Amino acid sequence: MKKTLKDKLSDKLVNAFLKNKIIAPIPKKFTQKLAEADKFRKLCESKIKDPIIGYKAGGTGIPLLKKLKEKEPFYASVYKRNFLKNGKCVKINNSTLGIELEVCYLIKKSFFNSKGLITSKNVTKFISHMAPCIEVVGYRQKRKGITSFGDLSSDFGGNVKFLIGQKKKYKKINIGNLKANISNKKVKQSVNGNTNAVYINPLNSLRFVLNKVKKDKVDLGKDFYVFTGSTVGVVPILGKGLYTGKIDKLGSVKAIIS
Repeated sequence: MKKTLKDKLSDKLVNAFLKNKIIAPIPKKFTQKLAEADKFRKLCESKIKDPIIGYKAGGTGIPLLKKLKEKEPFYASVYKRNFLKNGKCVKINNSTLGIELEVCYLIKKSFFNSKGLITSKNVTKFISHMAPCIEVVGYRQKRKGITSFGDLSSDFGGNVKFLIGQKKKYKKINIGNLKANISNKKVKQSVNGNTNAVYINPLNSLRFVLNKVKKDKVDLGKDFYVFTGSTVGVVPILGKGLYTGKIDKLGSVKAIIS
């Protein structure tokens, strides 16, 4: 059976994902609208056999949502191959967009047996642990900037690498108003943020992702992570070296950029 253009393009992007290559941009008809981009992402993800360790929310900044005229964020799978220990090294290239500082949650596998929608009232019962996280974001295509959420969603959610700090057992804190900072002393770069920049707050972003996972009838059969979106926006990487992220009451996380 002859492969469609969509199928051929997804093969190319999957190969780029697996071999850390950069390819020509995917045509806009597959990426301009988020609904089409999500279909393309799911097609690509279906061809990856590596274990999934969780999911990320993308496009969670309210100003960016308004600017790009999007109604909601998007979500994508996160693979074990892109999940690193705190303080490890991340190689970047010309298609790297930047670095983010996030709140991540470890979710109990009992979530997959739950009935009904996840709400702000019941979402916390599925949380086991929480931690600060650094995400390096970028493309596997020769793209620069963000013209639509579809650009990111279609390219495996734009995720490159994830590193998490020390996990803490979940407890109720004012997660919607915690100061955040990411810095690189070597290049004298320091960017402040707040957890209230994340789709109202990280728990609301978590609720969004869990309902999307539920709608797509996914069952990993194990505990998994949810990365809720950046507290500092997409911070440009001004130089190589150690980036340290700190979120009040959650702790710190580090990544070495090379």
